[in-house]
Amino acid sequence: MPAVRSVSRSLIAALTLSVSALAMAPAVSATEVPAVLEGFSSLPAATFVQPPKDAPASLAVSGRYAQSPKRVDGVGLTAGRPFVKDAAQEPMLPFKGQPVQGFSGIKPAGNGDYVVLTDNGFGTKANSPDAMLMAHVVHPDWKSGTVSLKKTVFLHDPDRKVPFLIVNENTGSRYLTGADFDPESIQTVGDEMWIGDEFGPYLIRADKTGKVLAVFDTKLGDRVLKSPDNYTVTTPAKPGPVDFDVRRSKGFEGMAVSPDGKTLYPLLEGALVAKGEAETRDGREYLRILQFDVASQSWTGKSWKYPLEENGLAIGDFNMIDATTALVIERDNGEGDPREACTGEARPDCQKTPAKFKRIYKIDLAAADADGFVRKVAYIDLMAIKDPKGLAKGISRDGVLNFPFFTIEDVHVVDATHIIVANDNNLPFSAGRRVGVPDNNEFLLLSVPDLLSAK
Repeated sequence: MPAVRSVSRSLIAALTLSVSALAMAPAVSATEVPAVLEGFSSLPAATFVQPPKDAPASLAVSGRYAQSPKRVDGVGLTAGRPFVKDAAQEPMLPFKGQPVQGFSGIKPAGNGDYVVLTDNGFGTKANSPDAMLMAHVVHPDWKSGTVSLKKTVFLHDPDRKVPFLIVNENTGSRYLTGADFDPESIQTVGDEMWIGDEFGPYLIRADKTGKVLAVFDTKLGDRVLKSPDNYTVTTPAKPGPVDFDVRRSKGFEGMAVSPDGKTLYPLLEGALVAKGEAETRDGREYLRILQFDVASQSWTGKSWKYPLEENGLAIGDFNMIDATTALVIERDNGEGDPREACTGEARPDCQKTPAKFKRIYKIDLAAADADGFVRKVAYIDLMAIKDPKGLAKGISRDGVLNFPFFTIEDVHVVDATHIIVANDNNLPFSAGRRVGVPDNNEFLLLSVPDLLSAK
């Protein structure tokens, strides 16, 4: 009997150890599935719109501060990149009019049209006070390979719903600029637009004309989340720490909406920080997906966690497939074809930091673990898109298209087997497709039945 008890205890100990090890083991990796190009269209980088007639005259020109805090007067005086391969193709700063730029957020509008969102302008709060904030209706034509710009709506705050000083504070229409907000994600619910911002981060409610109806602080439980660009965060009088939870430019990059339009799911681009350290599990950074109830216009307190594949990566967009599964763009900060990488020092004829990691994941919120981590189900590699028909003329190589852009910020389901993907071209600063040439806004129609049906 004593021998039996000894064996039993050993067996129990071994089983306990095995269960503990299993609990600590990382989740099963998502499966890679193929993506096939079935449509390609492009909007030229140098696409501009004129401000509304009631906008301040100063907004007729944009980009005066894009490269330096010192104002640049005039139009078309300086190149936007240090290396310019073909100056004839380089839009020169400052710009006459407002650049449509790249798109950060996409929503189907029917009849093959899409609502897309232009983000803050030139990249920061400081350099974008003359960049107007706007949303557009566009139509990618897969046969001609062109994109039509059908309508532009400018964000404005005539009813003074924005609780802080804006650039155009004392004007009638109070048009918003990239020094006020950094809109990065958009959803339409009924006749209203809901926009996720990176600066606050804030959630913005607007009507279909772009008029702001409300601005919401971000809450995780009872905690108000703030970035260093939140209007309540101030620089201390003496050198010392500044208290914030969200790193600069790591606010709401993606925001999904439930199929019934009742619930928003804003997703932070970067991990929250506490005492200077990013949130991690087992050394890996993770992002927060929050939940907002549209009817009550309040945060529910519920959230999920999105694990990054590698520390330092970021997300680009987030949209639901159905009530519990969604698509997320996850990417690195590189741009350009790896085959054009510089060897040694950077030169005008090569890519200094080429793209390596550009993926779209399918995730399952309903399969989240006990700690709230969503399950990554499957993914496609945007650096290895099959193009057997040669639809991306002059761009694909050997039947393969890569999407080597710094910021890829648009993905949405088209039907049961297709998705649409587009880039944010960061005009005039990104040149991922051709060395030294500002990127166009490219739209892809991808056949991905294995991704959308993956379990």
